[in-house]
Amino acid sequence: MEKILFLTMLYDFYGELLTNKQKELFELYYLNDFSLNEISNEYKISRQAVLDSIKRSEKLLLKYEEKLSLIEKYKKQKENINNLINKIENLSTKCDFNHSLKSKFEDIKNDLNILLD
Repeated sequence: MEKILFLTMLYDFYGELLTNKQKELFELYYLNDFSLNEISNEYKISRQAVLDSIKRSEKLLLKYEEKLSLIEKYKKQKENINNLINKIENLSTKCDFNHSLKSKFEDIKNDLNILLD
């Protein structure tokens, strides 16, 4: 399951760099849960050809991540934003007496949460 999640994340980041055919086969297999046989019947190609294309796509997606590290950067950014949100929550609880300041902290926290989406 973890491998599938990682591959679909790779696809979200780098899928547009694949050919249309690679994208179609990858989506059918990983996103739509088609079997290799179902895909091969749909495209009238061998099961092995489908598997080869999917494996080639996986290797390409991994290669893009090795070179560009977008997922790694995304994870670090997400972690940093969560840390900022926690710090803001801590500051906000210490500013109970100042409703204006607490409101500003909440606005900043909401803006950071939008970045996480």
